[in-house]
Amino acid sequence: MADLLNPADPAFARDPYPYYARLRARGPAARVDLANGTHAWLVTGYREARAVLADPRFSNVPPKAAGRPRPDSPARRAQACLARHMLNSDAPDHTRLRRLTAAAFTPRRVDALRPRIARLAAGLAGDLAARLERDGSADLVDAFAFPLPVLVIGEVLGVPEADRADLREWTYRVGSPADALAPGAVDAAWTALHTYFTALIADKRRAPGDDLFSSLVHDAREGGLTDGELLAMAFLLLFAGYETTMNLLASAVLLLLTHPGELSAARRDTGGRRWDAVAEEALRHASPLEGTTWRRTTEEVDLGGGAVIPAGSSVLVVLAAANRDPGRFPEPDAFRPGRYLPGPERAAAHVAFGRGPHFCLGARLARLEAAVALPLLFDALPGLRLAAAPGLLPYRPGLLVRGPRELPVTR
Repeated sequence: MADLLNPADPAFARDPYPYYARLRARGPAARVDLANGTHAWLVTGYREARAVLADPRFSNVPPKAAGRPRPDSPARRAQACLARHMLNSDAPDHTRLRRLTAAAFTPRRVDALRPRIARLAAGLAGDLAARLERDGSADLVDAFAFPLPVLVIGEVLGVPEADRADLREWTYRVGSPADALAPGAVDAAWTALHTYFTALIADKRRAPGDDLFSSLVHDAREGGLTDGELLAMAFLLLFAGYETTMNLLASAVLLLLTHPGELSAARRDTGGRRWDAVAEEALRHASPLEGTTWRRTTEEVDLGGGAVIPAGSSVLVVLAAANRDPGRFPEPDAFRPGRYLPGPERAAAHVAFGRGPHFCLGARLARLEAAVALPLLFDALPGLRLAAAPGLLPYRPGLLVRGPRELPVTR
């Protein structure tokens, strides 16, 4: 009998790990019934998750008849256009699209952003300190975890700073289950995003800058992006460029404030390795990507452990579950940055950013932002503390990205 899962349930969104543990106890993958009337296979085992992410029998191309039939509308057409990005494609299309964007995320180009990230983070931390001095409390997500990655990806992609609030709201909606929001909210967001990116492309054509997106718009080489591919690429880069990092920063701050011993250990480390370990353990313990993009089996696949997935099945690799697999990580529910320090206990790599050909291009940038920003935040606010009970914090619903929607703090 399949489990029933409602991703829009606030209690599940806040703490999905007990559910995933029960599911994993049945085997490395299990069939579940979703509250929207569909069903899927969730992969929760660490070894099996890594295998699926690199297995070409699990296609990233969504089937044309996926899910329940939907009536045609401007919003549906906008969604279909923006969803044709490289995460929803297989080779050779994926290979070509990835090659066109990989130049923006080389180690040298990413590492060159460190001084700018430090200046932005220090400025935001100072602004937050002033707000706390004035008002007594503030939402750390709005004041720090959200604006920092938006400012960084805005510089990389040439997105005007004035547009960041609208972009955040629209991408929040399209990344959430429709039944968790007001009627029509998701459709309106897809339409708004399509309109915005269409105008952004036109602006780049008229007045290109030195950002990545301008170069993609003006790339006239054979194999360059079509207009439809540009729209989808804009959505993917902007959504992925800040959403996961925002959740990583918010979750890392929450973990440190609820684990004062780990915070003290990180603050005592002048070499910076402990902060790198904090970022790595936050990625494992509170995966900002709860699940990958949906996959579909092109043939029957036996994952072992009694998990035989039929051909044509919808499959979701649940990174949040795989990263807490007790078969791979001792004390998987404990927050222990020491696992990622050099030594005999050094942990195997988690799967927070995927694996194989779909490994996240921005993973290095997200890690860098966290490792740079967290010590600057706690240096500026040594007395920072939570202003709400952790168990009452609202979380984003759904199975795609995960993090606190709000994080009230005081000092």
